Amino acid sequence: MVEQLRLAPIPQEEYDAWWKLSVREYADEHVKSGNWDLEGALEKSEGEFQKLLPEGMKTAGHYLYSLEHPDGHEHVGIIWFRAARGPDAPRPPVLFIYDLLVYESFRGKGYGKQAMGLIEGKARELGFDTVSLHVFGHNRVALSLYQKLGYVATNLLMSKKVERGPASQGSS
Repeated sequence: MVEQLRLAPIPQEEYDAWWKLSVREYADEHVKSGNWDLEGALEKSEGEFQKLLPEGMKTAGHYLYSLEHPDGHEHVGIIWFRAARGPDAPRPPVLFIYDLLVYESFRGKGYGKQAMGLIEGKARELGFDTVSLHVFGHNRVALSLYQKLGYVATNLLMSKKVERGPASQGSS
């Protein structure tokens, strides 16, 4: 039985390390998905993070927590979500998960599932009845977790790579 995680404030040094790692991983995921070219991907990713978190951990409506092991001595990961209302918030209002990171050495131990439960608890506490997230299609581990927890696709973007060949001849 895995002991229950707690949400804890993120120390600045952990936030800084998370920022660097997440910006890089987000760029990599976009490249892997074929959304971005490798050249310039890191800059695009950095720009998106800056836009979403212009005041870092203090950005209004955004919540960042360390996932703390019950012994209080270790952090097993970080979660980041937005729970905001107002003219610039999504309609209908939802709590949107931007990142769920379980550090590599703690993966496969049930912490991702626990973290999702903590996020859903925060959603209820903040008065939201819907939790949404984005997952890259090639991330089978995350897809499996979310499906097991009852998350369903509300939008689906699909692509297929086609072989390059001679340009088709137009009819005359």
